[in-house]
Amino acid sequence: MLIFRVHAVQQMFRRGISEVEVRDVIENGEVIEQYPDDSPHPAMLTLGWIELGAGKLPLHVVSSFDHTTGTTYVVTVYEPDSKLWEDGFRRRKDS
Repeated sequence: MLIFRVHAVQQMFRRGISEVEVRDVIENGEVIEQYPDDSPHPAMLTLGWIELGAGKLPLHVVSSFDHTTGTTYVVTVYEPDSKLWEDGFRRRKDS
């Protein structure tokens, strides 16, 4: 089961990102960071690419997984900023 938190839905609406695109990133993207100590469930940051006209747009999805119910919660969705991320949007730049 996939549940979208209010913040994620707001960000998706603002940026014109669909549920199908987010689901695709979660299912087929690359986990680039893990947050095992997040509460109430461990979370992760996943990088995926969505079709945008003739090119592709990088997309980061933060989600958490409740192992007891098998539910994935989409916490937020955003286009990573090249000022904050290394080439390929897989590593944060040093501050």
